[in-house]
Amino acid sequence: MTLSARKRPIGLVVGVVLAVTASSGVALAAVDAGKVIASRIDGFKKMGSAFKTLNDGLKADAPDAKMLAAQAKTVSQVAHQVHKWFPAGSGPESGQKTRAKAEIWSDSAGFATAVHNLEVESAKLETVAKGGDIEAIKAQAKATGGACGGCHTKFRGPEQH
Repeated sequence: MTLSARKRPIGLVVGVVLAVTASSGVALAAVDAGKVIASRIDGFKKMGSAFKTLNDGLKADAPDAKMLAAQAKTVSQVAHQVHKWFPAGSGPESGQKTRAKAEIWSDSAGFATAVHNLEVESAKLETVAKGGDIEAIKAQAKATGGACGGCHTKFRGPEQH
């Protein structure tokens, strides 16, 4: 038996193992829809909490600029993760409890635009908040809230009980 003849079966075995491993990975991804959904819910709760704290802080008689900047940073950091939270198979078709509408995947370009707008507005919020100008922070918080609504309106369903 030649050396190249001995290598073929090993190559074939490696190829089969890689193919099985790759297809198993796809199956695992579908099984983990619950984990994906739970993770994105946690992320949105973190962003929502930071945004609420920021907005509540803006209503104070003497807003704490450092606290506002910290909350704005959290909002921006989390907003820049949103695009990763919606892999195929993690929507209503998964059978899991989710407020994510099918439009996220059927209008992926529209969803990508809405997420991009959130990233842009939240980054502006972080930058403005670093400057400490309370009126500018209020204005940008409103713009960032509008970007949040851009997703909520079209891509998020009603709360499920």
